[in-house]
Amino acid sequence: MKKKPAGKIDPQEVQQSLQRIILAMKEADLWNIARPKDEAFTDMGAFGQRTMAFAQWLRWVFIPNVEALVTNHGPWPASSSVAVMATREGDTDAGIQRLVESLSEFDGLFGR
Repeated sequence: MKKKPAGKIDPQEVQQSLQRIILAMKEADLWNIARPKDEAFTDMGAFGQRTMAFAQWLRWVFIPNVEALVTNHGPWPASSSVAVMATREGDTDAGIQRLVESLSEFDGLFGR
């Protein structure tokens, strides 16, 4: 998918990409993952690394944040690199590895 400048993001494309990520999470049996305790959302670090598993961060932080951006039509990030982290996590987690393609597609919507 062609990269676009942040100002040219189509919310419908983002929503469709997000739906593919959600479907991939369901297929990888990662959708019904437990929500971390409220304290885990404070000072969680990039991708939630300090306080939660990457799959929890995707499910309980990334997806709700992207849904809010779609609803509000932005503001869109200048770039996204969630697939890079998924690739790293996927080295030891086959479920996360199954998400790399859909997350790469999402990243491709944003200029890097």
